Amino acid sequence: MRIAVFPGQGSQSPGFLAPWLEMDGAADRLARYSEWSGVDLVAAGTEWDADRIRDTQVAQPLIVAASLLSWNALPDRERIDGVAGHSVGEFAAAAAAGVLTEQAALTLVGIRGRAMAEAAGVVATGMSAVIGGDEASVLTRLDELDLAPANYNGGGQLVVAGALDALQALAAEPVAGTRVIPLQVAGAFHTRYMAPAVETLRAAAAEVAAPDPSVLLWTNRDGSAVTSGRAFVDLLVDQVASPVRWDLCMASFAAAGVSGIVELSPAGTLVGLAKRALRGVPAVAVKTPADLEAATALVAVDA
Repeated sequence: MRIAVFPGQGSQSPGFLAPWLEMDGAADRLARYSEWSGVDLVAAGTEWDADRIRDTQVAQPLIVAASLLSWNALPDRERIDGVAGHSVGEFAAAAAAGVLTEQAALTLVGIRGRAMAEAAGVVATGMSAVIGGDEASVLTRLDELDLAPANYNGGGQLVVAGALDALQALAAEPVAGTRVIPLQVAGAFHTRYMAPAVETLRAAAAEVAAPDPSVLLWTNRDGSAVTSGRAFVDLLVDQVASPVRWDLCMASFAAAGVSGIVELSPAGTLVGLAKRALRGVPAVAVKTPADLEAATALVAVDA
């Protein structure tokens, strides 16, 4: 079984979309994505500096746009047996699986980004990656500091979120065997701090059609496969304020016998996690169009 995964984070260096726009039809496609999302993704992906593209309301539609540009450029993508997305990458996965149109995915992710940026502005919060250590001990320490797990990434990585002073306290006295790395994000995503954004997105999502997925589609909620399109959209909404269980997604990939992974642009992070949690499973990170050949070869193995 070959699957495609869509990142919710990744390397978005200034100008990273420029190589994709050299492909036939890509510039017109990105212009439509810009219109639907309410963000000038052409300028963001080719001209804007790192600080501007890290802005939540820009970064989220930019990630989804990059993923869909690379998905549409992938030859023989009909041979992909399943899809999954990490965090905002679930919107691209939903489009790839036919649950959302590309227009609906970009429209909703534009709303999501703006709503989450607004929610993040209410209280000064942030996120940190905790690498290594005993997970149970880490979770106990988070409870003591009123911090929350935001991304269970697997491979010994847990992203935590909450008030800035609590994150500083965690870094000052880390749990034994761990490293704490502050992340350059604007708020405590996937936690209770995002509750106002959930309601904003819920109202918008209620207006979109959501057919059932055309391929196997896993959810970040618990790693399970979801067969109802409407149920998957509801999970997309709730995910804004609930943890990303990528560890459980990878466990489901293993249980399903996944034998190859293609990570779409902006790629690298999820392949890195898979190398630790799914040892021996070949994976390709599609960072630029130059990587499409390797991705096509991987997909073709089971043809």
